[in-house]
Amino acid sequence: MFKSLLTASVLALALAGCIDTAGPLPVADFSAEMISRKDPGPPPGPKGACWQADIRPAVIETVTEQVMVKPERVLADGRIEPAVYGSSTRQRIVSDRGTVWFRAPCAAEMTPEFIATLQRALKARGFYLLPLTGVMDRPTRDALGRYQRSRGLDSDHLSLAGARELGLIAVDRSSL
Repeated sequence: MFKSLLTASVLALALAGCIDTAGPLPVADFSAEMISRKDPGPPPGPKGACWQADIRPAVIETVTEQVMVKPERVLADGRIEPAVYGSSTRQRIVSDRGTVWFRAPCAAEMTPEFIATLQRALKARGFYLLPLTGVMDRPTRDALGRYQRSRGLDSDHLSLAGARELGLIAVDRSSL
């Protein structure tokens, strides 16, 4: 009896060491990696850096309000004529459409093996549900877009930040 109780206690302590008490890792925000440019072409950057451009759509806010068209009035016989209301709608541009640039893996790196690894990483995170093909097809782009959108980059093109977070490319530990 004592031996089984001791064994259970030791096992419980050993398993308690496996519990992650730090909580989930914070989700990276890729929007810091985006550069808006009005000039044509990619931004000047490190030699050999590859860039990807995407269009950021305009954001338009529509506000609809109820406004009084005719106020309530009391008629001569004492009856009340109710107020009349109508809708007023207006729009304003919150942010203009523009081109946004971000660092991306170079085309030479986008081999079938690399893309299959990307699909595997997206599958492990629940974004890609199909078999691994090693082809950057529409389902892969859709999954990549959902993954990056959840981190502030609305693009179905792989960003360098996304590749780093997915563990596809090495991270320079001296920059951490």
